[in-house]
Amino acid sequence: MIRLVFFSLALLMAGACQRTAIPTTKRVVLAGIDASKKPGDDFFTYANGIWYDTARIPASQTGVGSYSFLNYPQRIRLQGILDSISVSRNVPGSLEQKVGDFYASGMDTTAINNRGYEPIKPLLARIDALTDVSSLLKFVAEEQKAGNGSIVGFYVGPDQKQSKINIAQFRQTGIGLPERAYYFKTDSSTLLIQKAYKNYLTRLFELIGTEPTVAEKNATVAYAIEKQLATAHRTNIELRDVKANYNKMAVAALDSKQPNLHWTTLLTDLGLQVDSVNVGQPAYYDQLNTMATSVAIDDWKAYLKARALTNYANFLSQPFIDATFAYSKILTGQAIKQTRAEEMTQAVDRSLGDALAQLYVKKYFPESARKRMAVLVDNLKKAFEARINRLDWMSDSTKTKAKDKLYAFSQKIGYPDKWRDYSQVAIKRDAYFENRLSAAKHDYLDRLAKVGRPVDRTEWHTTPPTVTAYNNPPLNEIVFPAGILQPPYFDVNADDALNYGGIGMVIGHEITHSFDDQGAQYDKDGNVTNWWNKTDYAKFKAKTQQVIDQYNSFTVLDSVHVKGALTVGENTADIAGVAIAYDAFKLTEQGKGTTKLDGFTPDQRFFISIARIWRVKTRDAYMGMYVNTNPHSPAKWRVNGPLMNFTPFYNAFNVQPGDKMYKPEQDRISVW
Repeated sequence: MIRLVFFSLALLMAGACQRTAIPTTKRVVLAGIDASKKPGDDFFTYANGIWYDTARIPASQTGVGSYSFLNYPQRIRLQGILDSISVSRNVPGSLEQKVGDFYASGMDTTAINNRGYEPIKPLLARIDALTDVSSLLKFVAEEQKAGNGSIVGFYVGPDQKQSKINIAQFRQTGIGLPERAYYFKTDSSTLLIQKAYKNYLTRLFELIGTEPTVAEKNATVAYAIEKQLATAHRTNIELRDVKANYNKMAVAALDSKQPNLHWTTLLTDLGLQVDSVNVGQPAYYDQLNTMATSVAIDDWKAYLKARALTNYANFLSQPFIDATFAYSKILTGQAIKQTRAEEMTQAVDRSLGDALAQLYVKKYFPESARKRMAVLVDNLKKAFEARINRLDWMSDSTKTKAKDKLYAFSQKIGYPDKWRDYSQVAIKRDAYFENRLSAAKHDYLDRLAKVGRPVDRTEWHTTPPTVTAYNNPPLNEIVFPAGILQPPYFDVNADDALNYGGIGMVIGHEITHSFDDQGAQYDKDGNVTNWWNKTDYAKFKAKTQQVIDQYNSFTVLDSVHVKGALTVGENTADIAGVAIAYDAFKLTEQGKGTTKLDGFTPDQRFFISIARIWRVKTRDAYMGMYVNTNPHSPAKWRVNGPLMNFTPFYNAFNVQPGDKMYKPEQDRISVW
């Protein structure tokens, strides 16, 4: 994530036998395998080939399959809950009333369309009334509170040098394209996206009554300001530098260094009473300080209108939604819009996530799954410790600290023990725009209340129905929401080969994030500090460089290469995740056996399960954006990359020299 777990071997074997009662194992048919393919040439295609060739991406989606695309069928489940609740008579103020009326308000497209852009007219008038930098910054602060971000990226998180306390933090922001490179690349696909984005901005201005030539001019001005801001943005790869993103500064020093931003006043307007903040990317705010006065106020007005329109377009009438989709279609390749019900299900999840999650968990998540997951996590921790003990490149002193960090982990499974309180969120059945604002303002106040206070270690940073998992280094925790605890990742009734190759690999992956290129910089308490022997850390960096170099050689879409430096953390976690899960699996009764199911040995089923959890097919346009912006490798390389480095895979499928995935044993990468 964020985005993100860890005895002698004898003790590990004993621990692996301490298990909760498991229901009778059911036979699982391993469908979708293309037996005409050679496992050692392309295991992803071998395990998923028939499925891949026959899978059809829904026109309203950018991809289909596992992982994040499993959220599509999840939304159907959530939609079923909302469809039922929204037509019921619910107690005012109850969870059911809030989520049901929120959903119903968004489904009432007739009322929304009748309002047009009336909900944001007061906001646009306030922009028109701006006269100088002071009034501009005050507006920016006020809108930040309402969820309408623009040039100031405010958030709250643990102080990296004192991780038990939350501090106010500021990051680079202000752009509308996916990341800075989209403003400067000149290849044909990027130019097409730039043009589509400018057309999008122009169309939004036209929809608020701006004459076409003026609308185009305003869009050009707004885009130019974004491009200026983008010059000061760090790249996604640069943002991986944990220490470079920690720049705690006194507010008085910021006032002196960046006087045009009036930091003391800005913070007061944001509701903050602090004497220091962390500025993650200072160069951005240096640039903003210069632009605050060098850019004409009328140009700033065009920019702020563009930001407001893009932020609120999907809350308004159909023409605004159509304009947004016309742009996103070019960006992602999605063929048609999602249904209104799908969109509203996602909106409820974003705005009232814990309320909807409580209803989901009650219906779909059995307590037995939580209990078995706890056993799996415990076994994976023990397996990771055994691997640490066997490392030939790490000194005993560093091993001791690594194990201390491993057993300081906390783990969250399924859903939080304490749910968020939405009692202050006002939801009306006939006020969709206002409902969105009420939820956003509540989120802001909730965030604000954390500044300067101890970190709440019970808080979750995703909603429980979401198909994801994450590692949170400042809290030294791993999190597995209920959403991912379903097939193909986890099945409480399935055999160990499938569960260890599925959710076991994910657990190992998340454990390793505390020891990847970023996580390794945090100690057991979540503070950024050097707990490594200097020589050991140099060896560790050399190993992660091997990972970077290898993944740089992998291609996507024929000629586009995986960005090794961007994906190194996830790739390191994938490589180790497979190994840790396998070690834990081999300590189970099935892992020690040789009994075949569906014609496959336990080891073969384990590796096929790994391939199934990354069974994904996407549109090319989406994959082009994914490779540029996502820290995860594409699905194929989340399978083939780790397995070509793992000797037990070679043994399970008789991979030999000459096979395309074959690497000599001395060239196989092992970090952890």
